[in-house]
Amino acid sequence: MTQLSKTAQAIMAAGAAATIIGAALFAWMPRVAAATYTVGVLLYAPIQMLGRYEGRNFIIRRLRRQQLLGAMALICCAPCMLMQAYHFGPARRNEWLVCLAIGCVLEIYTAFRIPAELEKEQ
Repeated sequence: MTQLSKTAQAIMAAGAAATIIGAALFAWMPRVAAATYTVGVLLYAPIQMLGRYEGRNFIIRRLRRQQLLGAMALICCAPCMLMQAYHFGPARRNEWLVCLAIGCVLEIYTAFRIPAELEKEQ
């Protein structure tokens, strides 16, 4: 895996924190939480997509695709969350929770499996 710069790592960490805070606050302050989540995921996901795997290990390549799919699910969650918070569009209920659950499962799974596979490779 290519290493991200310190600046990119810091932006990604801030985005991840804002994403978690936004998802957790939705029950109390939906509009603030939706905006916080959207900003956080727009910082986190694109930087995660910048990382590349240049090797030929099929397992790591598959895990990397799953990680990108999880990031896309988190991005798709943002408009659904905004639709519910501001009561517009077709997703006015808790559809965003489905996207969030799928994204979180994929992100957590790959966060543990990719480093383990990289260790095996070396």
